[in-house]
Amino acid sequence: MPTALGAMRSLMMTPSLAEVGFARRGFPVRETEATRRLEAIPQSVICGFEWGIDARTLWELERRLALVEPEMRGFAYEGATMAYTIRDAMAGGRGTRARELMQGPAQPHVFLTYIGIGFAMARLPRPLWRGVLPDLTGVPYHPTMSWLAVDGLGFDRAYFDTEKWVNRQARPKPYPWDGNAGYFPRAWDQGVGRALWFIHGGQVDPVTDAVAAFAEDRHADLWSGVGLAATFAGGSAAEDLARLRELAGTHRADLGQGSVFAAKARTYAGHVPEHTEAAVNALAGLDAAAAAQLADEVAEGGLDASDGPHYESWRRRVRESLRVPAARARH
Repeated sequence: MPTALGAMRSLMMTPSLAEVGFARRGFPVRETEATRRLEAIPQSVICGFEWGIDARTLWELERRLALVEPEMRGFAYEGATMAYTIRDAMAGGRGTRARELMQGPAQPHVFLTYIGIGFAMARLPRPLWRGVLPDLTGVPYHPTMSWLAVDGLGFDRAYFDTEKWVNRQARPKPYPWDGNAGYFPRAWDQGVGRALWFIHGGQVDPVTDAVAAFAEDRHADLWSGVGLAATFAGGSAAEDLARLRELAGTHRADLGQGSVFAAKARTYAGHVPEHTEAAVNALAGLDAAAAAQLADEVAEGGLDASDGPHYESWRRRVRESLRVPAARARH
């Protein structure tokens, strides 16, 4: 049974399962088996959040999350991390619960847990953002991949305030995440690009038109987000994904980079769905294992900060490799 405090926190901080549905959000999506599967993703996040808000111990939370099917479990961990981040903030702490979760059972889903931190940021005042990222020294890909928290924030705002952030293409106010305020809008736009995939139910032409409606300087990061979502979440047939790659035009490498990162995240979590294999093949010309290997190999020897944070250096190296067939063939 939920505790009284847990019920109060849940009601204050998160929408209901019905409210994250495509119809309730007013998204132009025709219901199909594929879109129902996509719709189950934000619902899995909500379930994880509610469990994380109410769970008395990490042991209890981990057991609940283990009940979620492997393909959706990472999304439930997103929601749980969102809940623990909010609980830490409300208690005046600095990532105690979130750190324990991310260093423990959530570690296979570390890429998605950063997104969960971003979901929490969307519900917390900016002054509290300083303390939301726990010290994860020793956890792989930290702090490089912490930019996915900003991605999560952009996704959340585009999904829940679509009129402002998608229809009117508003730009976010920069914030010095990881000491780099200038890069904040770019990571945000990757999240907006992911949201476009859900808003349009994985339909290639509407997604492409939605990206095109934004200013040209935002297209690269939006396409990266589209590639991430199409590969990690699925929702589109192989022939449609091939068309998506063609429609990306000069941003094919950005689309492919997002796809490679998604395949890396799925591989790291230990479960690669068939739709991920199909998408990374269509968008990056690689199978998931090769894509994960490429992501690791381009980062060997360390990442530089010549063009921004290490996260951008990693993205750039993947893009460059995808643009050069000979280089890709070596991986």
